[in-house]
Amino acid sequence: MKYIQTFTRNLSNIPGWRANGKIVIIESDDWGSIRMPSKEAYESLKKAGIDIETGENLRFNKNDTLASADDLASFYQVIDSVRDRTQRPAVITPVSIVANPDFEKIRNSGFNEYFYEPFTETLKRYHGNENTFKLWKEGIGKRLFVPQFHGREHLNVQVWLRALRDNDRDTTIAFNHGVWGYNNINPQKIFYNAAFELDNPDELDFHRSVISDGLRLFNDLFGYKAEFFVPPNGPVNNRLLKTAFDCGIKYVSASKIQRESLGNGGTKRHFHWSGQRNGYGQICITRNCFFEPGMDNRDWVDSCLGEINAAFRWRKPAVISSHRVNYIGAHYPDNRDRGLRELKRLLKAIVQKWPEVEFMTSAELGELMSSE
Repeated sequence: MKYIQTFTRNLSNIPGWRANGKIVIIESDDWGSIRMPSKEAYESLKKAGIDIETGENLRFNKNDTLASADDLASFYQVIDSVRDRTQRPAVITPVSIVANPDFEKIRNSGFNEYFYEPFTETLKRYHGNENTFKLWKEGIGKRLFVPQFHGREHLNVQVWLRALRDNDRDTTIAFNHGVWGYNNINPQKIFYNAAFELDNPDELDFHRSVISDGLRLFNDLFGYKAEFFVPPNGPVNNRLLKTAFDCGIKYVSASKIQRESLGNGGTKRHFHWSGQRNGYGQICITRNCFFEPGMDNRDWVDSCLGEINAAFRWRKPAVISSHRVNYIGAHYPDNRDRGLRELKRLLKAIVQKWPEVEFMTSAELGELMSSE
């Protein structure tokens, strides 16, 4: 099995753009999105008999929530502690959500209309002050934490609203606790957190409006236009990338084997590689390394170093996927402490093994690809 994994890892790195040096990018999904508002909400959903502990749901539902000021300050301390060959610190590309559902307004509409609030407003309700978003801006200013676009919300709005109008039991109980993303089970068999998966092709115009509005809000909040887009959970209809392009998206994250969502249960497979240009001229960036220390007890540092080594062997940038949940301690500080301890161990091992390495953001990598 180990030899098969090594063979597959190397084979998948052969196609695509090649780098002249050793480049590491760390992409971290889900920043700005709500998941579980409190430990009390978690326990209440569990007592109600809602399945929130199966597989990957457990670590996300138990630990994942909006980052607190303590979470961000601790995160920055680790990132800032390691320097690359340019003497700049490591940098994270937090792939970010810019809005969350406004539960009160949605309820008042009888679940017939959707309303959202900027994630900065959600932060105030969760953490009670302005300090957390100030830390977001501080991370941007210091090039430690440079957000790019994940979506307006991490939610398939129309699928969710239909379930609420139909009075689906689990969805309604979760809604009453300020929760939407509790698991991957729902009446329409579409994951609530797959924001751009089509239930039917008629939803395309709605999804276009979500992307354009989300990118407008991103610019308003952060003071710069997003250039890189990672569709939540992966599924997306590729025609939506034209809307993203028109709004300034130059680079798109793509799975090496993409499942394009066509609606009515239909899909189409596409093969991608880093540096590939799609029909709108956007450059694809594929992930080839994974670091999820909160997932299980494997040695994630050793595993990720092996994937980085394979990428460098084929002169590929090492694009590491590492979700926000690994670094959140608002509910359970031990979760954050473990994730940050392992992240520091990984970063130190990278610069010790490859002292010529350079840390980049996803947009910086895209710019380098487009210039060659």
